[in-house]
Amino acid sequence: MHGLSSEHGASLESGRVTVRPFVDGDAANWDELVAQCSEATFFHRIGWRAVISESFGHRCHYMVAERGNKMSGILPLCEIRSRLFGHSLVSLPFAVYGGPAAFDEQSARALITTAEELAQQLGVSHLELRNREPRCPDWPRQSLYVTFRKRIDRDPDVNMKNIPRKQRAMVRKGARAGLGCQIDTTVDRFFALYSDNVHRHGTPPFSRSYFAHLKTTFGEACEILTIVDRAGRPVSGVLSFYFRDEVLPYYAGDTLAARDLAANDFKYWQLLLRATGRGAAVFDFGRSKRGTGSYDFKSNWGFDPSPLYYEFRLLKGSSVPENNPLNPKYAALIALWRRLPRPVVNALGPKIIRNLG
Repeated sequence: MHGLSSEHGASLESGRVTVRPFVDGDAANWDELVAQCSEATFFHRIGWRAVISESFGHRCHYMVAERGNKMSGILPLCEIRSRLFGHSLVSLPFAVYGGPAAFDEQSARALITTAEELAQQLGVSHLELRNREPRCPDWPRQSLYVTFRKRIDRDPDVNMKNIPRKQRAMVRKGARAGLGCQIDTTVDRFFALYSDNVHRHGTPPFSRSYFAHLKTTFGEACEILTIVDRAGRPVSGVLSFYFRDEVLPYYAGDTLAARDLAANDFKYWQLLLRATGRGAAVFDFGRSKRGTGSYDFKSNWGFDPSPLYYEFRLLKGSSVPENNPLNPKYAALIALWRRLPRPVVNALGPKIIRNLG
């Protein structure tokens, strides 16, 4: 297997596209393609393969497309077997973006076709591709999710002016409250904030070891920012990913005191300052479900929603699965979960969430 083209795929030799499984020797070329291909995202990085397989025990089926002995596309896939939520093949679970990343349409189509064949061989109920742009217009889609992305300026004054007036006032409220910002090298304080937050919302948490694995795998590209009060107590935190010139605040948590302190608005302002200092030009506020508080919060910050194209190849059944907290059938379980003691939910939660993806 030869390396990638130095012209970002433009000089790939003409010829037939072939698709084969990823092998360990592909890792460097895989990440080189991710760095060069405009369709690739942070979630296409090869490090996710080990994170998913080792943290959750799922079987990964990563695919490589080649044209003229050069890598022309990739498709990360993961197989999830769950008694509760079924058997599926997803690109990519625990990620907001996925699907094929390729230098040409022929390579992308070959990857999708091979994924369909694999899905049939595995006997899954469905194949899911989490795309930022539509790929398979004839497949059913889930229209619940949107993403919020916005270009940011290197000048902090410009960025502050671009925040709507009410949210600017909240940022300043946090500053007057004496909030401070710290960068953590471990996940300990973040996990305490995160697990408190998801417990209040009635959803199962990831394990502490999962966040530690992310930090170890992605190093400086995975950063934890913690907001502390005047007494130095953590009140809000965010784990962000850095990719190319983008920052992606991905997991967050807070205490009940955060709201009165305006800690969450202050947190994202501090992250914006930190990100521009690291050279970021795009702030990716991530995925939210329509009709939720998260959706409203990001909209109030002046971010416009863009649809995500989660496309499903249904092999069994006739409807797109709705395995999310907005599904009314989970209301009673969410209410019960909120009443369980924290040590119980922290122990049981990772066993449940590993099946959700």
